[in-house]
Amino acid sequence: MAAEAQTTPTTAAASARPSTRLVIDKATKIYQTATGPLLALDSFSAEIGEGEFVCVVGPSGCGKTTLLWALSGLHPLTSGAITLDGTPVKGPRPEIGMVFQEANLLPWRNLMKNILFPFEIKRLDAAPYRTRIQHLLETVGLAGFENKFPRELSGGMQQRASLVRCLSFDPSVMLMDEPFGALDAFTRDEMNLLLLKLWSEQRKTIVFVTHSIVEALFMADRILVMTPRPGRLAREVVVNLPRPRTLEMQSSPYFVETAREIKELIHASVKK
Repeated sequence: MAAEAQTTPTTAAASARPSTRLVIDKATKIYQTATGPLLALDSFSAEIGEGEFVCVVGPSGCGKTTLLWALSGLHPLTSGAITLDGTPVKGPRPEIGMVFQEANLLPWRNLMKNILFPFEIKRLDAAPYRTRIQHLLETVGLAGFENKFPRELSGGMQQRASLVRCLSFDPSVMLMDEPFGALDAFTRDEMNLLLLKLWSEQRKTIVFVTHSIVEALFMADRILVMTPRPGRLAREVVVNLPRPRTLEMQSSPYFVETAREIKELIHASVKK
């Protein structure tokens, strides 16, 4: 069963992909450290299609977050290139939103003021976006909490707020750096279902970094499996699960077997 999921870009499943939005071409990143140069990414190449939900998994320290920051334009590559709609990504782009591992809400600002903070940074008038923001708050269950401070919100509520903040200015690409990793298992399931609901409504192009193979399989159209540092593309997995996804799918033979194969692939690469 799991063999069906292991495909390459030349297969029929891959050729049916939507038009390409993001192209990662031989992305290489070397950090200069006190003990010498550190090769974090090594000629990593992949393509992300319009409206795709792509997850990135791999062993700890393999360069997943480095890749995501390079996609955001916040960390320049040492060599190689990243393009969005054919244009090089060399700095922050208005089309790209990012959700971090922590909610990063400013403790002295209430929820609404935290959501509006990016508009202040970008010097954008938030007025045209107010209806959108209110709809997002209602969708994620935060309507009525606009005047609450972060300390008054649970971890799951804070991450919901970070989703609203990212989506508030309507980016077409979302980069997500293990945003639910610190949540308990029940809340994490809730957040996964919520994100899939938002994605199904808005069809953003999403690149989602996670340490959880189960989370990646549950969420993604495709999974990019990375090697240990320096990060390279070890395998691409096309996820053959219908949408909408349900938690019950996680106990299906296909799901269990595919998760096992990805786990074994990562463990084998670490032992080399």
